[in-house]
Amino acid sequence: MHISHYLCISCPLGCRLEVEDDEGGEGVEVSGFTCKKGKVYGAQEHTDPRRMVTTTVHISGGMWPRLPVRTSEPVPKDLVRDICRALAAVSVSAPVAMGDVVVSAVLGTEADILAARDIEEIRSDNSPPK
Repeated sequence: MHISHYLCISCPLGCRLEVEDDEGGEGVEVSGFTCKKGKVYGAQEHTDPRRMVTTTVHISGGMWPRLPVRTSEPVPKDLVRDICRALAAVSVSAPVAMGDVVVSAVLGTEADILAARDIEEIRSDNSPPK
């Protein structure tokens, strides 16, 4: 048996979890959780850790030079840096609406990169924004 320790981040309680697995990889047993989210988190963190990614990408033609973005779902933890590196090369044009897909299936995952705010187009001819 192997025991690993994790701090649960599923809710504000921050339970200290103990995850015990057998050497054959047949299963895990989670203890120390207060809510059922903790049990699920402990097993997930031990077998396939995932994280949400939040960052920014370049945007042209808007009031701000950067557009905040996020993943639509958690991605494998070992891909977080690669996703951020890939997003450093992404540039979009205003207007953008919150929830718009900026990148589909980032790095072959099931997660899309979504705009996290609206950015209207700034026009130099004073015509209304699109």
